[in-house]
Amino acid sequence: MKIAVAGGTGLLGRRVVEEARRRDHEVLVLSRSEGFDLTVGGAATRALEGTDVVVDVLSVVTLKAATSIAFFEQTTRILLAVERDAGVPHHLALSIVGIDKAPFDYYAGKLAQERLVEASTNGWTILRATQFHEFAAQMYERARFGPLHLAPRMRTQPVAAAEVATRLVDLCERTPQGRVRDLAGPREESLVDMIRDYAEASGAHGWIPAVSLPGDLGRAQRGGLLLPDADADLGRTTFAEWLTER
Repeated sequence: MKIAVAGGTGLLGRRVVEEARRRDHEVLVLSRSEGFDLTVGGAATRALEGTDVVVDVLSVVTLKAATSIAFFEQTTRILLAVERDAGVPHHLALSIVGIDKAPFDYYAGKLAQERLVEASTNGWTILRATQFHEFAAQMYERARFGPLHLAPRMRTQPVAAAEVATRLVDLCERTPQGRVRDLAGPREESLVDMIRDYAEASGAHGWIPAVSLPGDLGRAQRGGLLLPDADADLGRTTFAEWLTER
């Protein structure tokens, strides 16, 4: 089958592309580096002809709700329209566990994305996953105050990006499913501990203080609102195993 991956050069997108090709699927990467700007559309329609499914794993680096909403609404509308024009029967979007309980900041954009997909006439599937193990490395780099690295307090149940990619390609091979069962990691972790363990494994030294992020999102993260429900599917790779194997 032919699979198009929007965001196919990103952290997760690369893994989706690799897994789909490993299964001998034809893969089209939709990214700026491949000549597709999905904030303006246009060039993708002809390229998508004959495509069986579009996987949307696009992301934007922002903590502002307005920026996130604008990005995900724009790219989702463009993708859905291009898919209709090209006759693509299946739109598969990756979302995040718990965003309806914590519709703040970045997550506000993901919730807006979900609503557009659910309201569309396209055949669709939405998979929600928890944060990836790589989240610790991202926060180590981004959560800084001058030279000091900070560790935001958060309850999380991180999952291996490779396992999310595998699940996404599994869903590509099915008909549209609507909202499917969430995917999470095998156990709950403290983001503070994850960041400190990542720093130690990377050879970094120094004090990494734990901090409580302000606002609704910080309270949601500390309160466990982004943890999976009991019926979620669980991956196998723990954060400690990922840290050893990376």
